[in-house]
Amino acid sequence: MQNMSLQSIKVSIIIPCFNEKDNIRKIIDDVKKSPVPNKEIIVIDDFSNDGTREILQQYVEKLVDKVLYHDKNQGKGAALRTGIEEITGDVVIIQDADLEYNPVEYPILLKPIIEGKADVVYGSRFLSEKPRRVLYWHFIANKFLTTLSNMFTNLNLSDMETCYKVFKREIIKSIKIEENRFGFEPEITAKIAKMKCRIFEVGISYSGRTYLEGKKINWQDGISAIRCILKYNLFR
Repeated sequence: MQNMSLQSIKVSIIIPCFNEKDNIRKIIDDVKKSPVPNKEIIVIDDFSNDGTREILQQYVEKLVDKVLYHDKNQGKGAALRTGIEEITGDVVIIQDADLEYNPVEYPILLKPIIEGKADVVYGSRFLSEKPRRVLYWHFIANKFLTTLSNMFTNLNLSDMETCYKVFKREIIKSIKIEENRFGFEPEITAKIAKMKCRIFEVGISYSGRTYLEGKKINWQDGISAIRCILKYNLFR
């Protein structure tokens, strides 16, 4: 990808979703309006049962490039695996459907890759002076998991668990995602570290949800993340 610019590259945006009937139309509208001229939007419904699937069929399918439907609930990692098989863009952005992350910041995430400095970019919730809403215990858990991951990868990330991860297509296509749930985050971090990818972090804004508002990650995912850090750094 020589002589890249925001206008010249094609950006694939993968949106995994599960039970997001109150947010899915808004996030699709926000992604459509994001300041990236040439984008491909791929939505993966992970067997929603709250009406999300019907909204996708009636409203979203005609607005995006592809909507893919799982026939059983498998988790975010599995949804990303499905979406990555379909991408055609030069660069891939992972976008959650829960409105915690703002698509208006895509140019910030893409800049290090466009400038030829990075192969992978993480959007950190903790490097920016922009507004952020983070629950205390989620903050503590994230810092612990990020530090533990850094100890094994020798990276110096501030936010390993961030949703906003951006990859050159050839990087993400070369990686087999094995984890079905949120273990994808430490798994992919370990694998790109072993590939000696050039990894950048940029600061982003963040508006975290509470469990009453629909947040899905839980303490069991935290235990799983520790397992994944050890598994993909020590035993692979």
